[in-house]
Amino acid sequence: MQKIMIITDSGCDLTKETIAELGITVLPFEITLGGKSYKEIYDISTEEFYDLLSQTEEVPKHSQISPVTFTDKFEELYKNGYTDVICVTINSQGSGTFNNSIIAKNDFYTSNPEAEEKMHIYNVDSKAYSIFYGYPVMKAAKKIKKGAAAEEIVAYLEDWFDVCAMYAVPITLKYARRSGRISAAKAFAGELLGFKPIIEFADNTTNNVEKIRGEKNIVPKLVECVEKRMTPQTPYIMICGKDDSYAKEVEKELIKRTGRKAEMTAHIGGVVTSNIGPDLVAVLVRRKNK
Repeated sequence: MQKIMIITDSGCDLTKETIAELGITVLPFEITLGGKSYKEIYDISTEEFYDLLSQTEEVPKHSQISPVTFTDKFEELYKNGYTDVICVTINSQGSGTFNNSIIAKNDFYTSNPEAEEKMHIYNVDSKAYSIFYGYPVMKAAKKIKKGAAAEEIVAYLEDWFDVCAMYAVPITLKYARRSGRISAAKAFAGELLGFKPIIEFADNTTNNVEKIRGEKNIVPKLVECVEKRMTPQTPYIMICGKDDSYAKEVEKELIKRTGRKAEMTAHIGGVVTSNIGPDLVAVLVRRKNK
């Protein structure tokens, strides 16, 4: 019988309560702001991070999760009798964390050659940020509790990352441009004229798919964009920063058009906020024709 553990990083933006309830192993990113470093989720809450960010013009910095951190966790799980480890990490194009997890896997098997027959490690690149991979990780943990096989769970995760997309409107592009990690924001020209992009996060890339003129058009344009691209009768997820007012308005309109409430509403955490800023509204959907 398989004994499965799912590992992810704190960029998944799951709450501490969900992590504890489902028994997910979450390795924290370290975020530095105001000369002090914090382990995301464990040292500072999302709300505390928003407050801290509002007190400075500094752009937070965060470091990759090291190979050693992953290797130590693999060693621990092996000693505890796990047969399968599913390691889901943040977008490999935005962080070296995925590659570090692969280095750690190789180092682990080099040090423990007998473990290759006893503990299988699956490295899964989420190609995504935030609850985009937090949600399926949560679902995967529930599948583990119901007795699903590791191979079935990995197939579910890979399908999710291949077919889903997040459509986000950053209220300001200041943080995204400074961080340099979101190429679509860097390339967008028009903010001075009152334009805002709808950025598609999917397939390890970011693209500007629509342009919005004026804040009053954020809700109708985002709803129109999402409805055009989402698979009918499938779940969608709302995502927001410190202010959830746009998310509530978008959900209200999507309920009118689809007859369905959002599966959940998630707040972006410190790592994602560092890259795109604390103010945004986004919708995560399963794309058509995927």
